[in-house]
Amino acid sequence: MKRKIGVLALQGDFAEHIHAMERCGASAFEVRKSSDLDTADGLIIPGGESTAIAKLTGDNRDPVFDTIRARLNNGMPVYGTCMGSIFLAKEIEGSTQGRLAVMDIKVRRNAFGPQRNSFQTELPIKCLGEPAFPAIFIRAPIILSCGRNVEILATMPEGIVMARQDNMLVSAFHPEIADDHRVHYYFLKMLDNAVSTSKIRTAQSSTSQLLAG
Repeated sequence: MKRKIGVLALQGDFAEHIHAMERCGASAFEVRKSSDLDTADGLIIPGGESTAIAKLTGDNRDPVFDTIRARLNNGMPVYGTCMGSIFLAKEIEGSTQGRLAVMDIKVRRNAFGPQRNSFQTELPIKCLGEPAFPAIFIRAPIILSCGRNVEILATMPEGIVMARQDNMLVSAFHPEIADDHRVHYYFLKMLDNAVSTSKIRTAQSSTSQLLAG
């Protein structure tokens, strides 16, 4: 069965993520309101302007952000790229802007400078194997620090650029505009693991109920 991946489509480069997921064999669709998440197995929060999304957390009458937080807390895998990593972070250096504040990381916005300083580099990412990943950085943030439950997946001299905490994945770069889809495949594997874990918990709960009865 195809995995159904929602991509937050309030602004930013959501179309590129949809195309990347479809090329990986998943079914991807736009998420604009809370009800769109009803059928989502996972969610991608794309790159874009973090302050614009932050404003929407206060102005949006639809409870889409509350629904994302609730689904995430219930185990739905979520992947944030660039702006998405800022939006998931518990702490943003020098800023109190609106965000989900669910991942135990501290980030710095625009750590690599303005858009004219965008660049691509061959980034070693152990969990993806060889060769190095063609990582594209556009007004990218950097992860300054992580909590003890956060797994660091990739670093550069400037800091951490990819990390994972349970069902949350973040990257400072934009894999959706590269020809290499290994990061998106990695996220799909997170979905498979989440489903397996859910089945194990359900089985354990059923066994406990039988023993109690």
